[in-house]
Amino acid sequence: MQTYQAEIYVTLRPSVLDPAGTAVQSSLNQMGYDTVSQVRIGKYIQVTLAAANDEQARQQLDRICDQLLANPVIETYRFDLNAVATV
Repeated sequence: MQTYQAEIYVTLRPSVLDPAGTAVQSSLNQMGYDTVSQVRIGKYIQVTLAAANDEQARQQLDRICDQLLANPVIETYRFDLNAVATV
């Protein structure tokens, strides 16, 4: 078994309103950061897991993201996967 570390990024779909992002953008503009034209708020998650190979690790992560970490109706996700150790 190989140990992997995944960095998962979950964000709202572009078509979904982001009130938190809008509030942060407004605050930044009020603070003088006039060059900021859009802010989207998301989630960053680290997961360490064991799998026989990269493909199985990616399949596990897809299931984890679809079933728990992301709401596929309003969110999208992507992840970076790195092998860290062999068990």
